[in-house]
Amino acid sequence: MIELVIHQLPFRLVDIIDIVLSCFLVYFIYKMLKGTNALSILVAFFIIYILWRVVIFFDMQILSEIMGRFISVGVIGLIIIFQPEIRRFFAMLGSKSMERGKKRKFLFWRIENGNENYLNSTIIVQAYQHLSQSKTGALIVLSKHNELETIIHTGEVLNCEINAQLIETIFFKNTPLHDGALIIRGNKIQAARCILPVSSNYNIPAALGLRHRSALGITEQTDAIAIIVSEQTGNISISKAGELEENVTPTRLQEFLDQEFNA
Repeated sequence: MIELVIHQLPFRLVDIIDIVLSCFLVYFIYKMLKGTNALSILVAFFIIYILWRVVIFFDMQILSEIMGRFISVGVIGLIIIFQPEIRRFFAMLGSKSMERGKKRKFLFWRIENGNENYLNSTIIVQAYQHLSQSKTGALIVLSKHNELETIIHTGEVLNCEINAQLIETIFFKNTPLHDGALIIRGNKIQAARCILPVSSNYNIPAALGLRHRSALGITEQTDAIAIIVSEQTGNISISKAGELEENVTPTRLQEFLDQEFNA
């Protein structure tokens, strides 16, 4: 009886498995690219591919030839653009970290409960007040959806709870970890002395140093938030989505962080 019903269905069981696995793959790619500019590039490429299929369906020979050439070259371009993501994907599959983390993950992604981006903003503001008063240069990157794994591995992994005194100590000039960026996710310091991509924007004022350019670079490429203290002036600046807000007061910093992470 069951076999008779299955044979009468317009699709096979293997088709259902194919659809489910395809959905898993698409979701995994989305989770891996979420919070990066690469996601918007992939979406744009997918839209062009759909348009190409529509053009082929209506037998528009000239357009289909032009777009076909673009698609074939674009695949190579995507491989170049997504080099870090592809490398991270194969490293994830080949490492034992998946086995160690299987209790915390379902297949390729973490099960999210509540507000995973909740941040104790008061600690950050307190630390930045003291750093600003002492004119101690500092750069903290607060991750959101993008976990910044490739950036974290360029520095010293700490994985400890955030603490105002600890943040101030890390950026003290004589400590070995003061140079570079501090990465914070949730309420944990993930790593210190991290190397960030520098913005290639030619419109950045010449007065801004490497810290500000690095802050702009990381926020151009990801959805992270960067907070800077100038070593020369002690002024606090915030960078988001490649934009810089300078001369930020502690009150404004508190409001901004609560809006971004605790709203």
